[in-house]
Amino acid sequence: MSTDTKQRISTMGYLFVAEGLVDLSITAIDSTLIKAKGHVWHKSSMKKGEVPCPGIDTDARWGYSHTKGWIFGYKLHLTSTTGDLVVPLTADVTTANVQDNQMYVSLTTHSSSSSSVFSLPSALHMIADPGYDDKKLYEHSKKALRVDLVCPLERYEDTPKKRLELVCFYQSILGQAIYSQRRISIEPLIEHIKSVFRIDPLPVRRVHRVSAIVLLSVLLYQLMVYYNCKTKKINPKSIKYMLGTG
Repeated sequence: MSTDTKQRISTMGYLFVAEGLVDLSITAIDSTLIKAKGHVWHKSSMKKGEVPCPGIDTDARWGYSHTKGWIFGYKLHLTSTTGDLVVPLTADVTTANVQDNQMYVSLTTHSSSSSSVFSLPSALHMIADPGYDDKKLYEHSKKALRVDLVCPLERYEDTPKKRLELVCFYQSILGQAIYSQRRISIEPLIEHIKSVFRIDPLPVRRVHRVSAIVLLSVLLYQLMVYYNCKTKKINPKSIKYMLGTG
């Protein structure tokens, strides 16, 4: 079910682009930690294979966020548009210990049954936080997707030439303008989805159920935004009231 839902999310993302509802020139990628339902499974007990009390989600794992600290649970990985209308393009769910850079390729590469919006000529830049600062991802973006991956970078005395080019672009006026879209697009989008569907903390246990409910939340969000666009109710915040959660 999760694979099918991921493909449907990707297809909906493509539909937004195909109908000209969104601007694809600058896209964004990010993740968010989501707390597991029930008690946490401490690392000491986990190493021993001991489950000290009932109600622990033994599929969940520990992950670290600079803003939230250590969280026992799962992680939602998301790509989105920026600009006037911010919508999810692709999504996936993993345990909290999976690193962001491990999910970049699968989130931006088309499957056998759907086309990737990131391969379209109108896609120019992908903005991401330092968790995606990876040489292989810059190369994948440039060669496979033909987009520029823009991450926060610092200049050092021994910075290699190729990396220095990335630093110069990020620190340029244009680079800063592009990257500034992240905090007003994908970051609030993720928090909005979590708030609308009340998925943090999670209402279910086990990875297959977690993936199902989180991905269905993303898909339903896309459908509601699409409905709003077609009925001229563009403001995504009205979705809360449509779903009876406002």
